[in-house]
Amino acid sequence: MDISDIFQSCTLCPRMCRADRTSGKGYCGAGNRIIAAKAYLHKWEEPCISYKNGAGTVFFSGCSLHCAFCQNNAISNELYGSALSTDELADVFLRLRDKGADNIELVTPTHFVPLIINALDKIRHKLGIPVVYNSGGYELPETIDMLNGYIDVYLPDIKYFSPEISQRYCAAPDYFERASQAVLTMIKQVGKLSFNSEGGLLKGTVIRHLVLPSHRRDSMEILRWISENTSKDDVLVSIMNQYTPFDFISDALPELKRRVTKMEYNSVIRCAADLGLEGFTQERSSASDKYVPDFDLSGLK
Repeated sequence: MDISDIFQSCTLCPRMCRADRTSGKGYCGAGNRIIAAKAYLHKWEEPCISYKNGAGTVFFSGCSLHCAFCQNNAISNELYGSALSTDELADVFLRLRDKGADNIELVTPTHFVPLIINALDKIRHKLGIPVVYNSGGYELPETIDMLNGYIDVYLPDIKYFSPEISQRYCAAPDYFERASQAVLTMIKQVGKLSFNSEGGLLKGTVIRHLVLPSHRRDSMEILRWISENTSKDDVLVSIMNQYTPFDFISDALPELKRRVTKMEYNSVIRCAADLGLEGFTQERSSASDKYVPDFDLSGLK
């Protein structure tokens, strides 16, 4: 893929910042080289993603959302990581496969999509395991279209329904409009859910949603949209309870300074059950900083 034109006026995400990433950085914080912070076997993703040895997860640095509470703040907002060539990234994928990875999971990859495609082109014929695209959901259909034939499983977030909430937490009032369009594009591209004999997801879409303190009703609106616009044959829903109030969260956002209560989370779970949605939930113990990966650059070189 010829990527020079893409990075000279970047429009890979809905920010449409048109930055010249060949000489500077985009809204995502990245230039035109891959930056990653860790590659390892991640054993704690959803059971259909980490079903045997763990997902072969690569955490990319930078992000187009910059959510105020991001648990991966060190890489999403501070851009901690190591630069990789496409040859080096392709080698990372193969090493993860050789370690027995259930799949290759790309975490926050949007701003590096053309480079990831180049890396996959080098080794796709011998990879032999699914490729998972794990993103914040703030995507353009055109960028998802670029990935047709490269991605087997989509793992997007739908974070916010209300424009006021998404403006407050990530300065993106168009978040739900963009994310909902992107998710429908993903579902159309990869089709119905397909599993192997061990319960591993080979094709399909898993929609994640992190319940936030004070915003259970916003969560319910997202679940209603999923129920009305998708099929149980096409998607699973993962309702997460891992929100953690880190010290870096601004005092201007006092509602984010606490954990989600049992009542808040359970009410969202009941809503999902009432709507007939199928998928995954989390224990309250998942809301801990001990589950934040140690971004130590391991597995990259």
